[in-house]
Amino acid sequence: MIDRMNNQKNKFTVMDKSLHISAIFDQPGFLESLVEKLADRRYDIGYGKAIVPKDSEALETSSTETFVSGTVAIDDNAEMINMPFITRFLFTCIKEEEGPYKLAWSASLC
Repeated sequence: MIDRMNNQKNKFTVMDKSLHISAIFDQPGFLESLVEKLADRRYDIGYGKAIVPKDSEALETSSTETFVSGTVAIDDNAEMINMPFITRFLFTCIKEEEGPYKLAWSASLC
């Protein structure tokens, strides 16, 4: 019985097929502008003026969560599948010492 269980544990299937997956946001320019406006604060917390090690730069950060829509495209070289999506994303913007917040990073929350 133990030998049979060990044999079953060691068996697995490897998918020998590559897929190309891409996501296309609806209205990306509008989305970027909206996120930067949502991230902007009417006050400065002060992190951008913090003392940091030599050759480093202090940055203000601000994050906002919003829904994003678009299309996920999956291509396996034989067939192309396009699926619309609406999901939440977390966006993080940075602000240097002077200037507006600029979009720097994003992550899907699903």
